[in-house]
Amino acid sequence: MFRQIVTELRRHAPFTAFGALTGIVIMVIIILGSVLPQVSKVSPIFFYILHPTHVFLSAIVTTAMYKLHRPKCRVLAAIAIGYIGSIGIATLSDSIIPYIGESLLNLPNRGIHIAFVEKPLLTNPVSFLGIAVGFLRPTTKFPHFGHVFISTWASLFHIIMAIGQTINWIVIVAIFLFLFLAVWIPCCTSDIVFPLLFVKKGSN
Repeated sequence: MFRQIVTELRRHAPFTAFGALTGIVIMVIIILGSVLPQVSKVSPIFFYILHPTHVFLSAIVTTAMYKLHRPKCRVLAAIAIGYIGSIGIATLSDSIIPYIGESLLNLPNRGIHIAFVEKPLLTNPVSFLGIAVGFLRPTTKFPHFGHVFISTWASLFHIIMAIGQTINWIVIVAIFLFLFLAVWIPCCTSDIVFPLLFVKKGSN
């Protein structure tokens, strides 16, 4: 399992770095357009659109991965794995790791936004919908592809919420690193490693 984890993390690193780069491109466009204060004010709207979308895609992939490797799994087991893998790890990726970055960078408006607590009607239903899709039509390739980008952008707008009026290039480089970490480990964990922990060798 450890070898598989390392292999998957290494395999997903370039793609995750590209996803983080798209987040930085969005931030640079915002800065060069001199609209950072305005975007910072409306970034909660973007976050609460992107984060539930992330939860939905994560629930599909996590549930589908479990179902594909254990076709005769119990429905309640699939629901539990899909829910924890989507809500729990998406919160780590989109909220907790960005908040750690905001705190280390001492951003003025930093705050931790736990969406399934603050906006349960936005997150819980889409998680169960994703679980249903992943269970009934198990597929992983496209949802995982979208998952990486959506997670990156959700983390980005969580950080933008914390930014004040200005930002320098050193902070932008640091944000790139936190975007990379916020997606790389949690997304590979939720999509691949976490569901496989519950699949016994040789099970069907």
